Amino acid sequence: MRGFNLKRRWKGFLLFMAVAGPGIITSNVDNDAGGIATYSMAGSHFGYNLLWSLIPIMVALVIIQEMSARMGVVTGKGLSDLIRERFGVKVTVYVLIGVVLTNFGNVIAEFAGIASSLEIFHISKYVSVPVGAVLVWLLVVKGTYRSVEKIFLYACLFYFTYIISGFLSRPDWGEIGKSLVQPEFDFSSGRLGMIIGLVGTTIAPWMQFYLQASIVEKNVMTKDYKNSRLDVIFGSIVVTVVAGFIVLTCAATLFKAGIRVETAADAALALKPLAGKYCSALFAFGLLNASLFAASILPLSTAFLVCEGMGWENGVNKKFSEAPQFYGLYSLLIFLGAGIILLPRIPLFSVMYISQIVNGIVLPAILIFMLLLINNKKLMGEYANKRTYNIISWATVAVLTVLTVTYVVSLVT
Repeated sequence: MRGFNLKRRWKGFLLFMAVAGPGIITSNVDNDAGGIATYSMAGSHFGYNLLWSLIPIMVALVIIQEMSARMGVVTGKGLSDLIRERFGVKVTVYVLIGVVLTNFGNVIAEFAGIASSLEIFHISKYVSVPVGAVLVWLLVVKGTYRSVEKIFLYACLFYFTYIISGFLSRPDWGEIGKSLVQPEFDFSSGRLGMIIGLVGTTIAPWMQFYLQASIVEKNVMTKDYKNSRLDVIFGSIVVTVVAGFIVLTCAATLFKAGIRVETAADAALALKPLAGKYCSALFAFGLLNASLFAASILPLSTAFLVCEGMGWENGVNKKFSEAPQFYGLYSLLIFLGAGIILLPRIPLFSVMYISQIVNGIVLPAILIFMLLLINNKKLMGEYANKRTYNIISWATVAVLTVLTVTYVVSLVT
């Protein structure tokens, strides 16, 4: 009997590993250059005070990502493909324009992260950015979905450098516990902007399109839905833990010393005299890994989004000649994004931080489309949303909308 249970568990693990990937990769990519910059600022500007916000953000992330995964598994179609079919071409074009512009800002931010991280090791951006652009381009254009996914999964492991950095910074665990149990609700414009940035970088619009498209390309079937759901939940928890460690690392060192950083690279440099060279180097290496990782995924997500919406051939498993629009757009985003960062006096921080704010502003609109689609019983059948999911999802949309409007009004007045 015991042997039977072990065999059953092993079989279950193998089934999970066969399906795992899209959820873990999508969530971890969201700890990109812009995200790390935002988390670093949250910790250095506000200490442990905003750690509490990561808990409701994680719950919302699990719910939203699970809906994307479920739609991909049940329909076998990407999100922009479904939006075009259900709401028409005109609506789809508006969605495409909004998300492509947002994604392009994020792509630029990733190359800013590559430049910033290697400048810490005295490597010029005129070397690091072109080399990085060519590497991420070759990875997708010359690879298959299976080979690309394996590389992305290995890249996820390097996010543990931030957890190690967190322990090296010797945080005050008592203060951390207090900030989680007794949160401070201060909605000044600075904190509001930061909370929207935290939401925008943890639950980004592009994630929903990439997750659903990768599940479709991986050909995950309805019978594998439970494992796909577990993949999403695991990825969402890991990404939140890593984000929390970035915040507490900067809170324990920079905030305590009164140092307010504006970029992740600033944080890595400032950590050296406060937490040691190893903590600083790990933080910088994590930024490089995250930037290269996301510089591959974000253009890929955008290419999926546009090609699905326009009905063009797409997919990493296809050759350039079979999907010219897909690979053409992927290439254009990479080399344009890299080219902009090579311009002299480009404000790297502004690009990274503003991109996360824009994510938070665009997200509610994307969630509304998702909720309308997943509640369509003709489309989803028995897999349509249950009441609990709808309550949490619509609440997330409402809260994000209120936060965004309040923040914009606070800036104007």
